Amino acid sequence: MNTVEAAHYDKVRTIFAILNGEGEADLLLKNLNILDVHGETVQQGSILVHDKRIVALDPDESILKVKEVFDGKGLYAIPGLIDAHIHFESQLAHPTALAEAMVPCGTTTIYAECLDLLSAAAEEGVEAAENLFRDHEKLPYRLYAFAPGKKVSAAVTNRVLDMEPVIGLGEFEHFTYSSGNDDDFRKAAWVRARGGFMNGHWGVTALSDMLLNYLPAIGCSNNHDVWNEKDIEKSIRYGFPTHIKFGVGSSEVIKVLLRAIVDRKWPTDNFMLCTDNISIERLLTMGHMDWIISLCAEMGINPIHAIKMATYNTARSFHMEDRIGSLTPGRFADIVLTDSLSKINPLYVFKDGELVAKDRKLLKNAEIDYSAMAKEGVPGLADLTADQLDIAPLEISEDGSKAKVYLFDVYGRGHAKFHREVWVPLKEGKVVPEVDGVKYSRLSVIQRYANGKRHIVNGLFKGVSLDRGAVATFWPAPKPYFVVVGEESGEMCHCVKQVDSHAGACIVTENGAEKAVMPLEIYGVMANMTVSELTAAAGAIDAALEELGNRNEGEPVVNKLLSLFIS
Repeated sequence: MNTVEAAHYDKVRTIFAILNGEGEADLLLKNLNILDVHGETVQQGSILVHDKRIVALDPDESILKVKEVFDGKGLYAIPGLIDAHIHFESQLAHPTALAEAMVPCGTTTIYAECLDLLSAAAEEGVEAAENLFRDHEKLPYRLYAFAPGKKVSAAVTNRVLDMEPVIGLGEFEHFTYSSGNDDDFRKAAWVRARGGFMNGHWGVTALSDMLLNYLPAIGCSNNHDVWNEKDIEKSIRYGFPTHIKFGVGSSEVIKVLLRAIVDRKWPTDNFMLCTDNISIERLLTMGHMDWIISLCAEMGINPIHAIKMATYNTARSFHMEDRIGSLTPGRFADIVLTDSLSKINPLYVFKDGELVAKDRKLLKNAEIDYSAMAKEGVPGLADLTADQLDIAPLEISEDGSKAKVYLFDVYGRGHAKFHREVWVPLKEGKVVPEVDGVKYSRLSVIQRYANGKRHIVNGLFKGVSLDRGAVATFWPAPKPYFVVVGEESGEMCHCVKQVDSHAGACIVTENGAEKAVMPLEIYGVMANMTVSELTAAAGAIDAALEELGNRNEGEPVVNKLLSLFIS
């Protein structure tokens, strides 16, 4: 018997001994109301845990030997919650900081994209992935990741596909896979050869009816790009396990999607729940999968079905129902205890049978140092001048009274509504930033490094409204660009140059003085901070902007601005 066989022999003998009252288990959770996601019932009982996994339901306590007993006092036991699709970079927090905000919400597993971080790292993409995933098994949540399907070179993707905990290929870019990009062909071939999963980013509104067949035909595993009832109908018709997302920009869309599921009486087995992009502040104030399950129930979905959408359905979609997603023998002991099934309240969170969070506070976190990923800024805007940020009309009306300009929407639907062309007043040859009587701040998107003519797009912005001053930030993936919002070109130019001195940052200025700074040192897309430091920095940005006239609702402004770029 080889070493591996011997180890498994010991495990099965140990489990046999425990169930016969001869061996000692690690933990007994008793006095529970256990959710059975298979039979969709609730049963009173207990759960026995050994070596990170559930080994028995309702064990015979008269013969049981166990190291620790936990009294559930009649609470509901549900499987650890699962986020079916999240971008690591979207909340700006590195993996251990994310744990602080996410695990107390009952989330014990995530399926994560890392494409923006690796794209930002450029030639250091492989090294960045190694550092990002280092010691992932020590995190208080279970991490499964995807190699980038877009924004990075095929060579980087190929290397990352062989790393732990990578299980497949991340989402493609709509425009490249629909045009027959050879890198996309190679990435798809590599993951197919490895037997891995392929994440879908279907873009049903951007593709022809024929090309809608392409991703499912090559083996894409799921689709998270649905925004309305018609999108859902097409997604499930083409056989996709379909993600319903509720992150940045999806707060109102999620209700439309859930209402469609209820009204159309679609089987909920078709659906999984995910965030896609979410801020730390939203995790702390609203919650994570616990919140969306509760919203599903509020919208009319059976609470047990809603829980399955954030547990068993996702595990089954990724062929991991033998490991996670249910409270049954052989599965990892990822368990959430809540006092309600319709309004999830994660009072206790166990991962691998260890209590990792209680009363929405994290009890245990990994100690992982990400400082090696922090970078110094390499400025590129020395030659930028204020006049380059002036809005030049795309078109002028025949009578010279109006100009056509771009209006950007912070919560635009990606490629479809990221911006539109609008008519605004033109007085004395200058654009008046006003649409149908509504005043808007100005926005400039600026290429950081230019060989020759710098790419700059100027327009108006729906999402941040200032009376004075400016706010700027930076996103390096897939190409390094700044975004700056303000009222006057000189102030906007100064503000964006302040950001240019950092690897990445969000900065607010007024009259040439910095009012708030949030550094993003990890390749310009993540903050090397704890959750409390991160929320304080984001809060300082919002507070400074409020003094300048902005009335922010929902996500922090830094997340709103970055949503223009993220994925």
